[in-house]
Order: sequence, then structure tokens, then C-alpha cells
Amino acid sequence: MTEHRSVASAAGATTSREIVGAPCWASLLTHDLTAAESFYSAVFGWTFRPASLGEDFRVALHEGRPVAGIGALASALRVPAAWTPYFAVEDADETAARIRERSATVAVGPLRFPVGRGALAADRDGAVFGIWEGQLISDWHSWRADAPVWLRLRSPDAFQSAIFYGQVLDWACERPGCCEVNYEDDEVVLRQQGKVLARLGSGGVGGAPDPADLPRWDVYFTVTDPDATVRAALRHGGSVVRHSDRENATTTLCDSQGSMFTVAAR
Repeated sequence: MTEHRSVASAAGATTSREIVGAPCWASLLTHDLTAAESFYSAVFGWTFRPASLGEDFRVALHEGRPVAGIGALASALRVPAAWTPYFAVEDADETAARIRERSATVAVGPLRFPVGRGALAADRDGAVFGIWEGQLISDWHSWRADAPVWLRLRSPDAFQSAIFYGQVLDWACERPGCCEVNYEDDEVVLRQQGKVLARLGSGGVGGAPDPADLPRWDVYFTVTDPDATVRAALRHGGSVVRHSDRENATTTLCDSQGSMFTVAAR
């Protein structure tokens, strides 16, 4: 057990080992932190506070509650600016080894931060995701309860993807509180204690000319008025990638620096 983990536990904070395998955060790595703050403040009404990861990171807040993270992308890191989901793990090194053993890629890390260790990886189809070992944000339970963010994997084969992530992240194991996996309506649904955390479905096509069609984790933000959010994004340099699905009230957008995300009706 690392020192930071024992300190976090003593302080009563939530750590990754308590929710192993579950999505625990979503974060944007961006080339221009100031421009990103300006865009998301205008589009979502977010405010920002310093993050415990360092001076190049911020926690985005909506009405005082945490939503997501934004960090400056170091020029030495050869990874795209993008929204990325992070999954809680007990041991980042062990998880990274599992990823590599299954012919997937660990692109960055695991790196050490003041409150934990993280890594960026890509599954065998190229969908990028992160892993996190250590302390979560102090009001993580509020974040989880409000569900301001949810995830959908667009994969060439949802069943095979579920096997990969299940083996890497210990889904559907015998450990108490582990994530449950079910196949419903042609999608794999990830739950923990009955709560839907993510969906894995078809839609990703390897080698597709349109980046929106490539295998990827799609990060959704829930909003009260999707149409107003789309208009605000367009006014501040964003663009529409996929027009709104009126039945489900979702629209995929790019921010002013080209990072994709989706808005959904709350």
C-alpha cells in the first residue's frame, strides 16, 4: 500500500480501491488551458478551482459541484487533446501490465501525482481511456450521485470490448462491490450497486475517415437545455459533429480546440 493511499484513508477520503473498475472521473487534456476554461464557462456555465494534481490542472464546477477536470497537455506528451474517462484501479502498474498483455497500449505512465498515480491507455481498437490509483476528489460521492457525466464506448464489437475491459479492470469478479456487466438491447451495460455507469455498444469503425466514427469513449454531459447549449458552443468557436437525435436529445460537438463531447438532456 502506498503512503498516499494510507493517508487518504486516514482522512476519510474515497480512494480508487473502494470502487475498483468503476468510472471515477472524466478529464480534458488541452493545448490551451485558458481557452478551454473560457469555452466551457460560456457553454456550460462552469467555474474552475485549482486541482490537487498540480498547477496545470483545474476542477470544473457547475453550481459549486464538481463535474470534470481540465489539464494542460504537455508538449512532450504525444497524445491528442481529447475528453477521456478514467477508471479506478487498485494498482496502476498491475493494470498497465494487463493492458499490455492483451495487445493494447499504455501511451503515458503510470505517472505519480501528489494524490495518486495515473496512466493513459488505448484498447485494442484504439479507444483512449485512463486508469487512476489513489485518492478521488473530496466530493466524489456527490459527483457520482448527480451523474453529470456518463459514458458510452463506440466499439466494433461491444462483446469483445467488454471481455477486454472486464479482464483489465476486474469487472464481474467475485469481489464485493465490483461492477456488474449485463447484455441488454444489443449493448453491454456496466452497473455498480444497480446504478448504470457506462454502456458499450456498436458504432466504432477502425480506420474510419471521420474521427467521430472511430472507436472511442464518448463522454456525455447532461444539460437542461441541449439546444441552448449547442447554440452557445457555436457562438464560442465550437462545431456540431452529429446533429441532435431528437428522440434521445443528444448532440455531439467539438470545442474550440477540436475535442469531441456529447450533450444529453438531463
